Amino acid sequence: MINSQSGPGLLFPKGGWENDETVEEAAAREAIEEAGVRGDIVHFLGLYDFKSKTHQDACCPEGMCRAAVFALHVKEELASWPEQSTRQRTWLTVPEAASRCRYQWMQEALLTGFSDWHDKWSRGGGGTNCDPA
Repeated sequence: MINSQSGPGLLFPKGGWENDETVEEAAAREAIEEAGVRGDIVHFLGLYDFKSKTHQDACCPEGMCRAAVFALHVKEELASWPEQSTRQRTWLTVPEAASRCRYQWMQEALLTGFSDWHDKWSRGGGGTNCDPA
């Protein structure tokens, strides 16, 4: 997880995606840019709705956004990364991470989406399904 630039608590790397990339490619890119980790997307964990203070506009005055959350199998921890000067990564267990999440929807993603998938995977039935449909 990474620190928030605007307050207490920890976050997942997140952000928008470019027109020429898939949502999975965007997730992997954000992990590199914000947390300095590289790996393989192994499972789509779910879609989570949240309110963004920075994405309120005429099209969506409520600032509602939808995050596609993925499990990433980290294969490399980078010594330097694009947002290193403003982001600190922290390695935690799932319960520790959930207790330190800044947002409820991220806690839910950890405690339901990730934990459910990891339990199935550890019993040999989780697979690597990345289809967000």
